[in-house]
Amino acid sequence: MVEYRIDRHSGVATYLQIVQQTKQALRLGMLRPGDKLPTAREVVEATAINPNTVLKAYRELERDGLVEARRGVGTFVRRGLSTAPADSPLRTELAEWATRAHSAGLDRDDVSALFTAVLDEHFTADHGQPSTDRTSNTGSTSHTSHTGSTTTTHDKHSDQHSQGDPS
Repeated sequence: MVEYRIDRHSGVATYLQIVQQTKQALRLGMLRPGDKLPTAREVVEATAINPNTVLKAYRELERDGLVEARRGVGTFVRRGLSTAPADSPLRTELAEWATRAHSAGLDRDDVSALFTAVLDEHFTADHGQPSTDRTSNTGSTSHTSHTGSTTTTHDKHSDQHSQGDPS
């Protein structure tokens, strides 16, 4: 079962944090079709948020076709988003890279900005396809983390030092 972590200082609406964390669990295969989400009461007890906030998040997930509410029984996963399982070798490599980045003195926001910049270079906003034009990323761009934890504005020219390999 997923456990939600609410970051009250992130600037991301609480219900969106629940939606994003649920989608992340679906992508990583931590939630699978048929799994039951925690009840609104369980989420409220664990996070001290308003029950209507939980219900709003679950309704959005239901509108996306990811979950279905069964009256009197609970909310269940309808379909997954898993393409990179939690035990993927890519996850292991990324974890090792994050350890090296931390050891090199980068903080969470630095790592998030660097990772987001690399994602922007390699993927377009539509359908996650590799980008064919990698020369148009000049000037200041705004990047939003999909985990709900940070929003970082990144100026490519003033952050040249963080563009290198942190190993």
